[in-house]
Amino acid sequence: MIKRGLALLLLAASLVAGAAAAQQQRATPYWASIASGRAMMRTGPSQNYPATWEYRRADLPIRVIEVYESWRKIQDPDGTTGWMSAVMLADRRTALVRGDGPRPLHESPDEGSPVRYRAEPGVVGRISHCASGWCRLDVHGRAGYIRSTDIWGVDPDEVLR
Repeated sequence: MIKRGLALLLLAASLVAGAAAAQQQRATPYWASIASGRAMMRTGPSQNYPATWEYRRADLPIRVIEVYESWRKIQDPDGTTGWMSAVMLADRRTALVRGDGPRPLHESPDEGSPVRYRAEPGVVGRISHCASGWCRLDVHGRAGYIRSTDIWGVDPDEVLR
């Protein structure tokens, strides 16, 4: 029983290490998201540096702009930059709705298609794909297509499948 527990622990550790190594090999900048409901941004790449922000919003999109060992220098939707441990980040693609008022989520990636929902600025959803200036955004099971210019979390004209 102890051997089995130890084997499972070693397997879990190797999976986490493998994910961190894969993240470290990516070219910067790249998009990611905050993995948990609580994550600290620091002034430098270590827990010895003071925290500047505490994020309490899982799935918030962030831009990774630099990599140092197991730390990532990130930029948040407001433009604030700082360092966060790689284990606090996910590869899951998300986006934040931006603009002056509610943005339409259409039935299909076409301005003339019916509007299914409207999303207020600040709403965060998961992106499943983007093409031709449109992204499919899912907000807690309510999905539709939104103009990529109305969200933060994708590059202009990015194709995501």
